[in-house]
Amino acid sequence: ENGEIIYQPAGSTTNVYTVIDEWNKSTDERQTFRTLGSFYAQLDFSKIWAPLDGLQYKIAFGPDFRYYRQGIFLDSQSAVRVGGSNYATRTEQRHFSWTLDNMILYNKKFGDHNIGVTLLQSASKYNRENGSMHENNVLVSAFKWNNMGLIDISDSKKYGASMSTGLVEKQLSSYMARVNYSFMDRYLLTVSGRYDGSSVLAPGNKWAFFPSAALGWRIDQEDFMKDIKWIDQLKVRLGAGTTGNAAVDAYSTLGVLGAYWMPFSTGNQMVFVTNEPYYTSGSNKMPNKNLKWEKTTQYNFGVDFSVLKGRIGGTIDIYTSRTSDLLMTMTLPTLSGYPSMLDNVGKTKNWGIDITLNAVPVKTHGFEWNTILNAAYQHDEIVELANGKEDDINNAWFIGKSIGVYYAYDTAGLWQEADAEEMAKFNEKGSSFQVGMVRPVDQNGDYVIDSKDKVILGNTSPRWTLGWSNTFSYKGLELAVELYGRFKYMVNTGGQGQYGMYNQNEISYWTPANTGADYQKPIYSTSGGDAYSSLLGYKNANFIKLRNLSLGYVLPKSLCQSIGISNAKVYIQGKNLGCLYTSVDEIDLDLGVSYYNRGFTMGLQVGF
Repeated sequence: ENGEIIYQPAGSTTNVYTVIDEWNKSTDERQTFRTLGSFYAQLDFSKIWAPLDGLQYKIAFGPDFRYYRQGIFLDSQSAVRVGGSNYATRTEQRHFSWTLDNMILYNKKFGDHNIGVTLLQSASKYNRENGSMHENNVLVSAFKWNNMGLIDISDSKKYGASMSTGLVEKQLSSYMARVNYSFMDRYLLTVSGRYDGSSVLAPGNKWAFFPSAALGWRIDQEDFMKDIKWIDQLKVRLGAGTTGNAAVDAYSTLGVLGAYWMPFSTGNQMVFVTNEPYYTSGSNKMPNKNLKWEKTTQYNFGVDFSVLKGRIGGTIDIYTSRTSDLLMTMTLPTLSGYPSMLDNVGKTKNWGIDITLNAVPVKTHGFEWNTILNAAYQHDEIVELANGKEDDINNAWFIGKSIGVYYAYDTAGLWQEADAEEMAKFNEKGSSFQVGMVRPVDQNGDYVIDSKDKVILGNTSPRWTLGWSNTFSYKGLELAVELYGRFKYMVNTGGQGQYGMYNQNEISYWTPANTGADYQKPIYSTSGGDAYSSLLGYKNANFIKLRNLSLGYVLPKSLCQSIGISNAKVYIQGKNLGCLYTSVDEIDLDLGVSYYNRGFTMGLQVGF
């Protein structure tokens, strides 16, 4: 009643922390500075010598510099510290990257023939330095993270102080040749080849070649289409090509060493008997000196169309692809000394369809409605693994199934009084089920819940992705609405533990008076509560989210000219406002967390 937080309500001996007044107990301050540029120079040889008409040279350079600093201070009464000591940390990162492209371009038309050639040499480099400092028991809370030199860093037991630095560098070098050919602007051919080298891969495997080719037919340019006035554009495309993926952390192929200072006890004091550190593996992954490019070969058929003077148009693409040497993290046997290793594992196949439709449903005097609908379906499955057609249960990889699946016990709801006889058969063989607890499914009927009863519950990647954008304009007013959704997949929310006095969302849990509840009964007497409570966290996921809603007004040209500007627009915008529909209430399925990144912007755009 006095507005004070009671940490031990109802005589409890356990402190219960909430986020009430947390804004006075924790600070997370972030600063970002970024500058980037794009510079190029182009030389037209036809201006130097007429026979070289169509030949050009272009050089482009793009630097990108970013600086990031984060400071965090958590008071000892913060819900995050849960009654521990106060804490401060300061983290800094400096990124610098650049890309340099050298291009030779040649475009020439010979009668009905049009030829274009592009030769490219490209190089890019990425460099990141980072450093961080941490400490507990900050002497003066007002200092936050700004006076870490005040403490004795050698007294790590008292202050929990630590610091670290790091450096990451990686490079990519590429060579590319592409030829475009068209005949009568109706029949199109593109052939290209890339030769890429990445520094993050193993010696001897850094380079790979990636070819591609595509055919196009502009049917609307044919003579037999001239009398069909309602078709503005009709083009079909057929393509095939191979792309590469080397998106792994730098130094993944190396056995990185970490330095540890070894103290020795002499009486009541700890002393360092040597100035040399002891080296051991600093990585939690086994080094792989054979790591190479992941390759995907894709075949695509597409149609581009526009009808009714542009009122309706879009594209349809159907594709299938095969990927080999996937870059995946594999779980290793414990006797190896490493929990996992990054490796090129097996083959997968994938197929899908992408559809984009754009339309102008309404266009009258002063009012116009534009809409764009995007829909994509994809289905992937594993074809082969490191051991051929054999499943890899440790990594939850199964032949004929998606790469990302949930492999666990299925559930049949909760045990009820009516199940007492069946429940006793499990308990006779070592289980300790009670009425109100989660009931896992015994797949093989042996009344023992073990690894033989695990099944594939669902895939982690959505089968369908949808987007729908609408823009309404009327005499300078513009209203934009953007919806986004993902469908037919599964998420793991973690379930509801209910094994102590901890904060959690309000749920329907089992009691003798609420036997039809969604979740199991609370169990405080056993560490971890119900051993199978997490199984109720697997849920089918579908959502539709309002990602963007904006309203703007474009000032009349006459008004802009009178004040010496060419155009101006004022607007207000809301992003990630919430879900119109979701199958899981306790988290934002778009982000996978229990909070929204909702934001609002007011702005003014002015052109001179």
